[in-house]
Amino acid sequence: MLLIGVLAHPTLRDRLAPGARPAEPLTGWHLVDAPGRPLAGVDADHWPVIQPGDGKIAAWDTGWTPALRRYAEIFGLRPLALAGQEVLGARLADGAGAIASAKATGAGVWCPELALAMAEWVLNLPEDRPASDIRERLPMIATWVSARRRAQRDTAHLPQIGPEGQERLQIMSCHEPYAKFFSVEELVLRQRRHRGDWSPRMLRAVFVSGDATVVLPYDPVRDRVLLIDQLRAAPVARGDCQPWFHETVAGRVDPGETPEEAGLREAMEEAGLHIRRLIPGPHNYPSPGILAEFLYLYVGLADLPDAAAGFGGLDSEEEDIRSFILPRAELTRMAMTGEIRNGPLLSLALWLELSHLKIRGEPCAETSG
Repeated sequence: MLLIGVLAHPTLRDRLAPGARPAEPLTGWHLVDAPGRPLAGVDADHWPVIQPGDGKIAAWDTGWTPALRRYAEIFGLRPLALAGQEVLGARLADGAGAIASAKATGAGVWCPELALAMAEWVLNLPEDRPASDIRERLPMIATWVSARRRAQRDTAHLPQIGPEGQERLQIMSCHEPYAKFFSVEELVLRQRRHRGDWSPRMLRAVFVSGDATVVLPYDPVRDRVLLIDQLRAAPVARGDCQPWFHETVAGRVDPGETPEEAGLREAMEEAGLHIRRLIPGPHNYPSPGILAEFLYLYVGLADLPDAAAGFGGLDSEEEDIRSFILPRAELTRMAMTGEIRNGPLLSLALWLELSHLKIRGEPCAETSG
């Protein structure tokens, strides 16, 4: 069998089929990279399309390994019969529509490190978990794997707090008792305590949802903001009499995109709004005791005439969103009187109150004391 495309890349090839050997290139074929290449090995629907042509495709010869067989089963990859050879790593074009869709939706640069992290994650899941169940959850798994990689990259430089030394934490086991759209992880861990000794084993449950970006659209010329309101399930579950919340633009950071790219995308999807600049606000964990969610908070500079308000949201996600505009000072009043109950919006409202003069290029009042 021949591995082609991203499966022939050494990052994945060495993990899935370490004994693979170089083979003669496939001639008379070429790969349509989009949408396969950016998310190949990350999402089951984004493998490259192979079609006849005058190109050459690099290939590596291998037999089935347990890891390769399980990986192919999870991602729905099947060998293709081409020129008397079995080929793995692409799909056959199912007509002009498939190729046109590929060209329209492909974006970004393929990340071998993310593809490898996905392979490691899914191959470490219990073997008795059906491949079809894992395949259905690949988008959320990828969101979580991407968040873990981002956390390691973005926090390595932070000053150390807590007990001294490098040997401070031991993760004994990690179990996933619930895995649907979101999931719950149960961690058994030990920590070095502040007084120097080790704690006993501790069981901690964490709700896993991935990272999100929050954007408060702000017009510094008109000194006004755009908010949205929509129904939220958590207040419904709590028995809240007012489960429709004043919020602002927000959404998950998809695999392969940056928090800034997610913010710009969500502003267009939820409010049809073009953000010309993102100003970082107070990024944070909203509830680090139980939520493995990190929020990237931004103020987004935008033009907000009266006509900017309206209705938005994606029908595919059953979103029903109304947007409206109000003066920045009114947002501050609502925050101070408790009318804003959405935590990220509250943080951004108070941050903007302290920062709006600088953003507008006005001198800040000096304090004396």
